[in-house]
Amino acid sequence: MSKLLKNSYVQTAILGIILVGGVFAFFFGLKAALRTEYPGLVVVSPSMVPTLNVGDIIIIQGGFKGSEIFANYTNGDIIVFRNYLPGGPRLSQMHPPDELFVHRAVSGSPNASGFWFFTTKGDGNWSEDYWKVPENYVVGKVVGRIPYLGNVPLFVRTPTGMTLIIGLFLFVLLLEFLPEILRKRKPKPPVNTLSTDKHLWVVKRGFLPKLGLL
Repeated sequence: MSKLLKNSYVQTAILGIILVGGVFAFFFGLKAALRTEYPGLVVVSPSMVPTLNVGDIIIIQGGFKGSEIFANYTNGDIIVFRNYLPGGPRLSQMHPPDELFVHRAVSGSPNASGFWFFTTKGDGNWSEDYWKVPENYVVGKVVGRIPYLGNVPLFVRTPTGMTLIIGLFLFVLLLEFLPEILRKRKPKPPVNTLSTDKHLWVVKRGFLPKLGLL
């Protein structure tokens, strides 16, 4: 078992498993702590400029009721909401059903049943959105922002980014395994049997006098 653990291939595989496991543990822990299935998202459109820029990573906290969302033109909560839920209306026909939006809640009110609807607007847009967001479409509030770091995953999703990532992966594999492959292929030096094999030398010493050579 100890020899197996010393193998560089096995060590690399174990390190990869630990890293992947750590990422998954962090992600699921974040989901539980922030009470949402989308604890972090990348801004992909400029509709919230200058508050949020393309490439910003936003941190989202969920679990809010409609009455807990503050709606105001100047400092209302920035909310993330779905375009569509089964059984409900599709807010925008121009976007895919599974699209998520991030806009500011500028006004909101409950209906006769106490169910809330919100009017939203992008800080960089001239006018309000034409839809009313039902409270059950709201994923959560934006509670934090990491500027521009999201440009990395956005770049990776492009053809150029994918090519670069694959190239780097292959380069790392080459650096990891090539030295060991070359070491295995290195020829071993020939062994001098006359100088190393004591038993053979003893036989020759005992054999030569019988021939009258010594």
